[in-house]
Amino acid sequence: MVVRFPSSPEGDASGATPGESSGAGESSPGGAVAGERLAPVTPLRRATPARGRGSDDHPSRGSAARPVVALPGSERPAGATAEGGWNNTWGAEAVPPAGSVRAGDEQPDEETIRQTRKTTGLAIRQLARRGMSRWELEQLLTKREIDAEVYGPELDRLEAMGVIDDASLATTLAFTQHSRKGLGRTAIEQELKRRHIDPVLIETALSDIGDDDELERATELAVKRMGQLSSYDDETARRRLHGFLSRKGYASDVVRQAMDTAFAGRRSRGGSGVRFQ
Repeated sequence: MVVRFPSSPEGDASGATPGESSGAGESSPGGAVAGERLAPVTPLRRATPARGRGSDDHPSRGSAARPVVALPGSERPAGATAEGGWNNTWGAEAVPPAGSVRAGDEQPDEETIRQTRKTTGLAIRQLARRGMSRWELEQLLTKREIDAEVYGPELDRLEAMGVIDDASLATTLAFTQHSRKGLGRTAIEQELKRRHIDPVLIETALSDIGDDDELERATELAVKRMGQLSSYDDETARRRLHGFLSRKGYASDVVRQAMDTAFAGRRSRGGSGVRFQ
């Protein structure tokens, strides 16, 4: 296919090929009339150039541009040759030699590594069996003759990962001690303090137990306990019931309201309040 362009005043500088005619009134071999010139034909470059002979001799058959990744701070990408090619060797500064250590780094000795692994294993096994506070783990590791300088950073790492979580432990203990064992807030607080949980975390955990919840649980315990005191007179039953609820950790006002409800139920059932010997 031949594309015809109007003649340009630049003559041969307009891109005419050597085979075109420049005289007036002459016809070119391709059929162009006088005053017209043939457009130069630009060879198309292949998508994947062949690597055969002569591929580097002609610009139309040269290799396609290869992407080169530039490393930060370098004028020439690591591994790029002067001709723009690519080799398989990274720059000397790109990858440090294997086993190289920066100046000032201290490598732990074998004993420290062994104790650190022992710390991790003991902590994870104990936490899998039951909830333990960080203080309880520290006491256990001290008994196993592990230095505090070793287990301290390791416990910090486990705490940062969430494996050791005193806040979650306090919330769980408060719920189970109240719902299952029927303990009041005072007894739960003493239990959490015994396990050396932070007072702020204890206060947050106890805030989940409302006054109504505590009174309801204390009343359930008082009514159930009153059934076991049916053979006692009112005075003896009241004294025993009061001691039972106090040991459960309920405040005095909660104990009084729970006892009133329990004795009201006892009178409604026709209890004589007389103890038979």
